[in-house]
Amino acid sequence: MTSLTPAIPDTMRASVLTAANQLSVEDRPMPVPDADQVLVSVSAVGVCGSDVHYYREGRIGDFVVDGPLVLGHELSGRIVAVGADVEAARIGQRVAIEPQRPCGHCAQCRAGRYNLCPSMEFYATPPIDGAFAGYVTIQSDFAHTLPDSVSDSAGALLEPLSVGIAAIRKAHIVPGSSVLIAGAGPIGIIAAQTARAFGASEIIVSDPIPERRERALQYGATRVVDPMAEEVAGLGVNAFIDASGNPRAVDSGIRAVGPAGYAVLVGLGSPTMTLPVEHIQNLEISVTGIFRYTDTWPVAIHLVASGQVDLDALVTGEFDLDHVREALESDRDPSSLKSIVRPNS
Repeated sequence: MTSLTPAIPDTMRASVLTAANQLSVEDRPMPVPDADQVLVSVSAVGVCGSDVHYYREGRIGDFVVDGPLVLGHELSGRIVAVGADVEAARIGQRVAIEPQRPCGHCAQCRAGRYNLCPSMEFYATPPIDGAFAGYVTIQSDFAHTLPDSVSDSAGALLEPLSVGIAAIRKAHIVPGSSVLIAGAGPIGIIAAQTARAFGASEIIVSDPIPERRERALQYGATRVVDPMAEEVAGLGVNAFIDASGNPRAVDSGIRAVGPAGYAVLVGLGSPTMTLPVEHIQNLEISVTGIFRYTDTWPVAIHLVASGQVDLDALVTGEFDLDHVREALESDRDPSSLKSIVRPNS
């Protein structure tokens, strides 16, 4: 390991999930980067819905927490040391982390779909620890250099923005497109901003909570809908993006798509759903899901640095490592959008 920062300690603090709804702050050994990795001092970590699921329920589908786990996978930081094969010039760079390690040689990786690598190691997905800790290691190629115009918080939130970019790409949004987005939580709001940046002319956001609908209008939506009072089926939009995971929203959203349109399922919901198959067949609608992302950070950095997407404005709370529980519980407040943990504050 090469380092120009002699103050790197031997241990670090980490918030550890020890059981459902149970967290403890522990001292852990300082991680040592492999030859192709960098050691990053963590500046900011966004709280994701998956973190909340693991915290409250101990699992997400087939991913089960069966031992102590450090949560957090939306992060930025500063490189403080590098492995033997990484240029020392990287030390000191501010970076946003793409929190995954594919194998690089399987059929999916060779096809450019490394997000589907069966051997993927992903931050905060059992048994791989995440970033609610002072330091992390990552392959140098997945530590993306941040321009000075992008803050630490925005750098962390490039991860959910990457989800939005992946969804918009799958939805085939081009200038002039119309899109319906179900759910005005963090991913829905980010998807609305991303759709606007990609040129969508009509961006309809559906959410049953008035405060969230109002917020959607501030971040790209051209129209909002209360799904409890207004039916969206039959809108004839070019694309539908579900960021709610609600079976009813998925059904009505697909029915809102016009001929040869696209439906993209992003939200974590029921493992099985009833879909409007006749509508899908008769109108030749393409229905797909997304699982993380590939090659999205360069686009994400451009969208934020150019002012087309505002991530800093989405931050509604900041917490230190001793208050991760409060950060994970902050989603119970309808006014909360994105909470940030600062492990080294």
